[in-house]
Formats: sequence, structure tokens, C-alpha cells
Amino acid sequence: MTRQPSSGPWRLASRTERMNPSAIREILKLTERPGIISLAGGLPSADLFPVEAMREATERVLRDTPREALQYAGSEGFGPLREWVAGEMQRQGVLASADQVLITTGSQQGLDLVGKVLIDAGSCVAVESPTYLGALQAFVAYEPEFTTVESDDDGPRPESLAAARSARFFYALPNFQNPSGRQIGVSRRVELARAAEAAGVPIVEDNPYGDLWYDAPPPAPIASLWPEGTVYLGSFSKVLVPGLRLGYVVAPPALLDKLVEAKQAADLHTPGFNQRIVHEIVKTGFLDTHVPTIRARYRQQRDAMQAALAAHLPTSGPLACRWRTPGGGMFFWVELPTGVDSDALLAKAVERGVAFVPGTSFFAVAPRSNTLRLSFVTVAAEAIERGIASLAAALRDLQAESGARAPVAGVAARSRYERVAP
Repeated sequence: MTRQPSSGPWRLASRTERMNPSAIREILKLTERPGIISLAGGLPSADLFPVEAMREATERVLRDTPREALQYAGSEGFGPLREWVAGEMQRQGVLASADQVLITTGSQQGLDLVGKVLIDAGSCVAVESPTYLGALQAFVAYEPEFTTVESDDDGPRPESLAAARSARFFYALPNFQNPSGRQIGVSRRVELARAAEAAGVPIVEDNPYGDLWYDAPPPAPIASLWPEGTVYLGSFSKVLVPGLRLGYVVAPPALLDKLVEAKQAADLHTPGFNQRIVHEIVKTGFLDTHVPTIRARYRQQRDAMQAALAAHLPTSGPLACRWRTPGGGMFFWVELPTGVDSDALLAKAVERGVAFVPGTSFFAVAPRSNTLRLSFVTVAAEAIERGIASLAAALRDLQAESGARAPVAGVAARSRYERVAP
């Protein structure tokens, strides 16, 4: 890899060569153009933000504990909020105490702290294929070697995980995965937990979407099956608001101490004011009535996207596409015809007024360029239908333009997270 020259007297660390801007954030710039229907960003719907509940909770915090809320706070997090998280974990079958909970500045910080504590340069990290782009960005700064745990329609295959014995950990999203929307079933979770324990490979279980189920609630977390070998990450962004940047990590005690030390070096603590506001809301049971309203809205939009895909994208012939209807979460994962490059398709789609995220960024190794991710939660049903119709038209445009010379770059593409020779 060719090193980029530093600017002026600044000499960049070698690890920065592997850092890249978020492909999603770059694509979101396209969506600022007038008339673009964005099926790209995985943003919660701002229409569902509980503004009045937030206002009332903020007023109570400033009225009752203003000095405490505005002062520095403990690194582990606000005690009552940690107790609430522990209670939620126990209701899901995970035997965890508040002492095992660390409140983080978004679950993204949790991923970064896990990487900082567990990854050495050159060590192995096992991931799904595809996997969450933000996790790859968090881990790559610590210079790991990625290995892929092969998957089928039921999720990661236990025998593939068993072969990854050298991995520091296996990163997985069991519930409505970003980007694929896939959910790991009960029996596969049991098999994965057993395989991981036998291989000595801990699991980092990321669950930002578990509450967003539309057909049936997800099974108990993997952490309930192997608590001493699992780090669990959760988030308030999808069920309340993302702007407060609140997440949490539930970890075995010995590991939690190191995560706290890593957090102290990063930001001392997550804003205590934000933590107290969220606790004021959740302690009343507000989520028990609020989250079902989110589910109902998102279910309608999911169904609208499924109907639009079925109406406009071919499932047979030279332009045949493949997808599955997710049981929750925010995303559809679409496999395009072999040889069609989703980056090239994006350019055509933007011309027709719709944007999506090409799939290559979600692969740590061996990316598949004939894939893309569609988000449905921030777009009205009518706009979803128009957007998918435009996407189908763009696919026809690309096919007509390429003819017999259809783009095949995706077959031999290299992930930006793979190491290359200097």
C-alpha cells in the first residue's frame, strides 16, 4: 500500500493507512440533493422521537438534581441507570449485575473500547460476512487480521467458528443484522455458544435492533448461554433518540475493569446529564408503551418495501435479484445479478432520484459487489414505492448501457479492510 504523505510537520501513525471514512456518511451527502429519496442511512425516524417525554425528564433532572447532573460523574455510569440495564438483561435471561454494566457514549464507543482492550496488531478477529460497517471501522484502527465465519440462511455456521480458534473474539449481531436483516434462531445460537466455548473464542454480541421486531420477539441473547465468554452491547439510540449518544456494555467483571480504564483514557465518562434524563424516562416504564408504536410504524414501512421490491425487481431472468423479508430491524439486503456492480448502479440510481448503500463496505474480506443495503424506516410508504421503482429502472439502465459487457468488478474486488503488501 502506498503511504499518503503527511501534511507539513505531521507524521501520521501507520495505523491510519487502514482507516477510511464511512461509506454511508459519504453517501448521505448525496441525499442532501433536492428530490433524492434516501434508502441509504440507517437513521431512526425523527417523527417518533418522544420529544415531550424528553422535555419533561429534562425539567425534572434540572429541578431535582441540577448540581449532580451538571458535574463530572463516575466512569462506569449513573448507578440507577446501570441497575435498570442489569434488570433488563435479567429479564432476557442474562444473569448480570449492575457491577457488570458500563454506560458508553453510544454503542459505537463500546465497540471501540472492546477493540482497544482485546486487539493487538496482527491478531485475528472473526466476523460475519457481511457485517456491520461501524464495527469494522472501530476495530481496524487496532490493526487486526480479519477472518470470516461462513454463514448460511440461518446465520454463522458453528463449524466455521470452531475453525477460528486463533481469533481474539467473534463479533456477531444475532438480531436483524445490519446490513443483512438476518436473525439467528434458537438452535443456532446454542450451537454457536457451544462451538465458541469449545474453541476458546469469546463472543462480542451487538444488539442495537433486538427491540425492533415485527413478527415475533427474538430469542434470548447468546450471553444467556455463555455469560462468562460473552460481551453484550446495547443502545438507547433506536428506542429513544440517537442524539444523546447512550449505549452500554455488559461484560464479565475482569474484562469490565479494563474497559473502564480504556474509557477513562477516552472521555472520562459519558455525559451524566444525558444518563439522568434517560433514566428519568425509562424508570417509569415508558418504553413499554413507546417501543410498540415504533414497531407498528416500521412494520408498515417494511411491508411497503417488500411489496415494492416484489412489484418492481425481477426474481428471474438475466436481471434476477434475491432478498429476504427481515423479521425486524431497519434493512433489506438485496443480491443483484452476478457481475452487476452496485457502485455503478448507485450512480445510475442517483440520476433517477434514489440512493442506497452499496454492499462492498460491509465485508471485511472478499467483498461481493453485487449486493446493496436498503433502509426503510425514514421513508414514507409512497416514497418507498417510488424509490424502488426508480432503483429497478436504474438497474435496467445499467444493463442496457453495459450490454454484453456487464460490470464484473465485484467478482475480484478487495475489501478496504484487507491487508495488502506495502
